[in-house]
Amino acid sequence: MSLKIYSKVFGEGKPLIVLHGLFGMSDNWQTLGKRWADEGFNVHILDQRNHGQTENTYEFSYQLMADDLMNYMDENGIESASILGHSMGGKVAMLFATQNPDRVEDLIVVDIAPKGYPVHHQEILHGLHSLDFSKISSRTEADDELAKSLPNASVRQFLLKSLYWVEKGKLGYRFNLESITDHIEMVGEALLESAVYNGPTLFIKGENSGYIVEDDMPMIKRHFPNAELISAKAGHWVHAEQPELIFTEVLKMIR
Repeated sequence: MSLKIYSKVFGEGKPLIVLHGLFGMSDNWQTLGKRWADEGFNVHILDQRNHGQTENTYEFSYQLMADDLMNYMDENGIESASILGHSMGGKVAMLFATQNPDRVEDLIVVDIAPKGYPVHHQEILHGLHSLDFSKISSRTEADDELAKSLPNASVRQFLLKSLYWVEKGKLGYRFNLESITDHIEMVGEALLESAVYNGPTLFIKGENSGYIVEDDMPMIKRHFPNAELISAKAGHWVHAEQPELIFTEVLKMIR
């Protein structure tokens, strides 16, 4: 049985599907999604498995998330769509496009390459596991506790967007921390060497993040022969730091 995927849907017209990154949720892209909808697009911003308001499952892999996307498109009568993915969502989008090119009009990948990445979320995982929700009763207390492990306020703000009231007086995470922790090596997996998508593709890299470097371009071109790469003066969360650039460049791509 397929997983029921939660989504926020805006506007009418050509479909655009947006996939968030690790520890993210559909809310992260809602403002941009509404703007693209105002330009004549039917925008679907998904909560991927183990994130946001989509059901948690222990199982977690890129193939499962690509299958979730296929099931979502089938259930919503979407024959083909522009697919945009950030970070982990970009890996899902790349895999989906190489496996189902007929379902993808064009592909936009934000600040992630098809290569493998070593595990580098240890500090975030340690900080998230350190919160004892039997003792924490407010977002301010959660932020203060998290600051002991994660001094970067913008990273904390991003992570704490996924806090919610599980019941009166008890906070919890919307993402499935247990599953993400146990599968964290999977998050860095490379695209298979044989995977190719020949459709129009745009990579947008954050100049200050290091997730995509100039030397990655030959590898990107092997997987995505029609890829272009543009840079944004931003870190990894390009859509938060440079929303106007993302809005404009994506619009040029999908029109």
